[in-house]
Amino acid sequence: MTVSSFIPPKRTLMGPGPSDVPERVLQALSRPTIGHLDPEFIRLMDETKFLLQQAFHTKNQLTIPVSAPGSAGMETCFANLLEPGDKAIVCQNGVFGMRMRENVERMGANAIMVEDEWGTAVDVEKVEQALKANPDAKLLAFVHAETSTGVESDVKALCALAHQYDCLSLVDAVTSVGGIALKVDEWGVDAVYTGTQKCLSSTPGISPVSFSDAAVEVIKNRHTKVQSWFLDLNLVMGYWGEGAKRAYHHTAPINPLYGLHEALLSLHEEGNENAWQRHRHHHNGLKAGLEAMGLEFAVQESIRLPQLNAVSIPDGIDDAQVRGRLLNDYSLELGAGLGKFAGNLWRIGLMGASACEENVSLCVTALDEVLSDMGAAIEKGAGPAAVLKHYA
Repeated sequence: MTVSSFIPPKRTLMGPGPSDVPERVLQALSRPTIGHLDPEFIRLMDETKFLLQQAFHTKNQLTIPVSAPGSAGMETCFANLLEPGDKAIVCQNGVFGMRMRENVERMGANAIMVEDEWGTAVDVEKVEQALKANPDAKLLAFVHAETSTGVESDVKALCALAHQYDCLSLVDAVTSVGGIALKVDEWGVDAVYTGTQKCLSSTPGISPVSFSDAAVEVIKNRHTKVQSWFLDLNLVMGYWGEGAKRAYHHTAPINPLYGLHEALLSLHEEGNENAWQRHRHHHNGLKAGLEAMGLEFAVQESIRLPQLNAVSIPDGIDDAQVRGRLLNDYSLELGAGLGKFAGNLWRIGLMGASACEENVSLCVTALDEVLSDMGAAIEKGAGPAAVLKHYA
């Protein structure tokens, strides 16, 4: 085998993640590495915490980036909040609710499942029934933006229910932070985790989390040790605490944190509300083009995510063949369906820097060409024309 430096191709990333990484973030990643206890790195840590608090709309002191991908953020939340024998109500309306259940069970806790059809939102009434039937439940866990289906669930209503029944709320916000509204303090979210590679437009590998004072009290007053030493927040808090003095816990991913800091700074400069509006604006451009072409969304509009679009594949069209041609001919990546939706829909991401006019135009034009060439029953040329009209 002959090995040389790896030079990746230039792609346009419009799948379920990662999203396009802006040049300013890539440049930040390449800055000189310094020590993870260097005073200047401590300053960056403090600024990163502040910027994360802004992104989450929270004043929670325990708001930090976990040194691992979004799945580790999920495990951090469950591992620190649950103990063996605890009971957690878990909402499942797609793939990532299933992963929540896995985490609950691996902690030795009991998962009470509230299941809804894939492609629908979490049913608030069913959740209330589960809370009434399980007054000893410690945790209500659900996904805000279900990446496998493109569905948004009602964080505000679900967290209000959790508090009504004296239960902590845990929110998967991996695909939502930076793309749609999420107000952790105002909506009463007790624990939340997200990823850096979706609407924040940084590289994969870090998972920001945030915990309310009530959740921190639970963590500090556990009867058993956290199952994972690395994810034990009682230990990690000593490193991500306040001020210059930090207790060594692990060597933080220094350069990836440079990238996250730059990505969060970009969001801060744009403003959360402006970022939410931008995602909606470009979703509407994509919607205009796809519907003019004759394609249909798999999710009803009232619960549809603007940043993750589930689009039904036309009859007789091979999913993998289309995505292969898009990648090879246009260097454009779209996502395949997962689980029961595999082969039936595309997941088109408009997340972070990927939510822009150029990407919408490329996606609709490329689909128009490829699907027409494959004999799909679409209105050739109508999609690109509708996109032009939207942006005009």
